Amino acid sequence: MASINTSSSLPLRFRRLDFSQVPWEELDRFADRTVFQTREWIRFIAETQNATPVVAELREGDAVLGYFTGLTFRRLGIRILGSSFPGWTTPYIGFNLRPGVPRRLALEALEHFAFRELKCLHMEISDRNFSVEDGAQLGFAVGSYDSYATDLTRPEEELFQNMESAARRCIRKAEKSGVKIEEAGDEVFADEYYAQLQEVFAKQGLVPTYPLERVRKLVHHLLPTGRLLLLRARDAENNCIGTGIYPGYNKVAEFWGNASWRKYQQLRPNETLHWYAIRYWKRRGAEVFDWGGGGTYKEKYGVQPISVPWFRKSRYAWLDAARQHARTLFDIKHRMLGKLRGGAQRVEKPEAEE
Repeated sequence: MASINTSSSLPLRFRRLDFSQVPWEELDRFADRTVFQTREWIRFIAETQNATPVVAELREGDAVLGYFTGLTFRRLGIRILGSSFPGWTTPYIGFNLRPGVPRRLALEALEHFAFRELKCLHMEISDRNFSVEDGAQLGFAVGSYDSYATDLTRPEEELFQNMESAARRCIRKAEKSGVKIEEAGDEVFADEYYAQLQEVFAKQGLVPTYPLERVRKLVHHLLPTGRLLLLRARDAENNCIGTGIYPGYNKVAEFWGNASWRKYQQLRPNETLHWYAIRYWKRRGAEVFDWGGGGTYKEKYGVQPISVPWFRKSRYAWLDAARQHARTLFDIKHRMLGKLRGGAQRVEKPEAEE
């Protein structure tokens, strides 16, 4: 066990590692490790965002206290460090730290590393183990990734009973209707999922916020690791009526996305996919099922709201204002594309988003 030496005058600092020389097995043994910090997930982001991975040791003298994982990239010529960043379909990355090492001190060292050594002009970071005070005390702008969570340490029967009666009825109806869930192991799955996703978004007059190629890359990088659960729901005639994507590692499993054909939704494939995924990851030792963001429809599963702090800071104030403006423009562009492609009127929040 390592901790901060309070009598030491040595500052904490980060030392960047060559990506090909990162001790991945050592990092994967950290208790706070999530799937979004693994080598394969970082490669997935690097390829889909044209970004460069950054893995760095946090050091106090010769002692290694933990690690940081992120990526650098450019927007309009501005060098940015993200860990994570909006649009990456990756809600948090952050640190892996040994017991007793405060995240606020790691964040302070990261700011120096980002601006002085990496020569970035803007940085963003979200970490499941941050507190709001960690960033606020250092002058970071504070946002949040808001989601829901299911406590997988509870017995399976209790998890089911804690759902609202409507959710339980949907799962039972699917079973009585002959809906079966199968685990997929092929890259063709991405095309099935994305076709259904397009229909889900079209119901709102929108288009998906990410392209088909991103789903293909996710499957390509993560499926061989055993850290990505791909599910198909089939009806009694063996038609694929719904799909779901659920990555997981260590203590945390994630809902990344799901979709289903509208004409089959009376068979309730979505609820059945989620229930299968919850049990799958629970049986593999996960303690938390993160529902992948907001959406009031998720409340019927007996969840608890969670909020993960998201910090950002720019070397110059105008950069942060520009970042906020760019985000607004992206949202407007997304809605306009949906209208131009003939989407239907808005009805309800899709069951498949970032």
